[in-house]
Amino acid sequence: MDIKLPKLGEGADSGVVVNLFVKEGDTIEKGQPIIDLENEKAVASIPATVSGKVTRIYVKNGDKLTVGQKIIGVDEGGKAEGVAPAATEAPAAEPAPKAEPRPQRTAAPAAQVQEEPEPDATKPDVAAAASPTIRRLAADLGIDLARVRGSERGGRIVMADLRNYIQQLQRQAAKAVAPAAKPAPIVVEPVDFAKWGPITITPLSPLRQVIGRRMSESWASVPRVTQFDEADVTSLIALSKKYAEAYASKGTRLTLTGITLKALVAVLQKHPTFNSSLDPSGENLILKSYHHVGIAVDTPAGLIVPVLRDVDKKSLVEISRDLEELAKKARDRKISSDDLKGGSFTVSNQGGIGGGHFTPVVNLPEVAILGMGRGAIKPVHREGRMEFRNLLPLALSYDHRVIDGGQAARFIVDLVKALENFDEALVKV
Repeated sequence: MDIKLPKLGEGADSGVVVNLFVKEGDTIEKGQPIIDLENEKAVASIPATVSGKVTRIYVKNGDKLTVGQKIIGVDEGGKAEGVAPAATEAPAAEPAPKAEPRPQRTAAPAAQVQEEPEPDATKPDVAAAASPTIRRLAADLGIDLARVRGSERGGRIVMADLRNYIQQLQRQAAKAVAPAAKPAPIVVEPVDFAKWGPITITPLSPLRQVIGRRMSESWASVPRVTQFDEADVTSLIALSKKYAEAYASKGTRLTLTGITLKALVAVLQKHPTFNSSLDPSGENLILKSYHHVGIAVDTPAGLIVPVLRDVDKKSLVEISRDLEELAKKARDRKISSDDLKGGSFTVSNQGGIGGGHFTPVVNLPEVAILGMGRGAIKPVHREGRMEFRNLLPLALSYDHRVIDGGQAARFIVDLVKALENFDEALVKV
């Protein structure tokens, strides 16, 4: 029996093998991880669906797998869910009195469109297994049930399979017309760099390819503008030092990023457009009542943006603790696919590395992103005299289809005020 790659989640149909945990001859248990698969920016373990002895390895590190592709072959003592069916299997017809047992059909990852189904000599003219209600609905919609994969026992088709099939047809139709609306890709003339001296060619990691693709999509589709300002964070730095021991006793650190998130949420609530998304039609704005903030994390493998949920509902201690945990998971590549989804706004803090103002790229499908640079001591004229203060560079990039310059200016002015007048009561443990 062969263990195949199951459906990875909504919109995910492939991944790259980054770790292989078994070899031929190994004995495995059902549920035991057999590979680590990198999909987009997340790494997930794929478990064995049966117990038995590994007889064959079909993949190696670096291979790209798609849903349904073989991973390993297993010799196991009996039929179990999740294994590939024998070549001569036929789906069960309408429910009938119990007869001799049939081999169990593989649990399909999801109903999939078979664009060019090949004839199967083992099951000529066999009707798809489905209830009369499903058959009647399929007939009304003009759907050939032979092209729908059933997910129930014996390949039986249920309503969810029919719905998934229709949704896949819609996605295929959208992809078919999408190229006509897009500008022609820029053709880059290849250059033989080796003519001028020694070179080394290093393949881009799957993560770096994902980053490149997403940055290109954002750059091509978002007319962006960046609004700059500086906030006097002298008092905030003093607060972080004053409460350092109190936060350490809670197992975390009070940082400028955590304080900024707390101030930011109040400003987002005052300016809800910055916590929104533009729908694909470009005709509707989706205003979000939740505040899930993406945090850009610099890792050895590349930029990862895990999402900190419900920032508006958390204390500064909880925000600080969650920030550390998310950053650690991202750097250890333990981040899950769900950790990367659902953000409503993003913050990118380069202050720990250096540099001042920069222009962060909007993280689609969000409409704005805040960049933070390294604070610097500068002379500031206050109340008739010059003082040296610690000024934090801020850079707000936004989607000009949704946000105008006046809105952006008011937003960043309010954010500066929120930071410079931060309530110490919010810091206290």
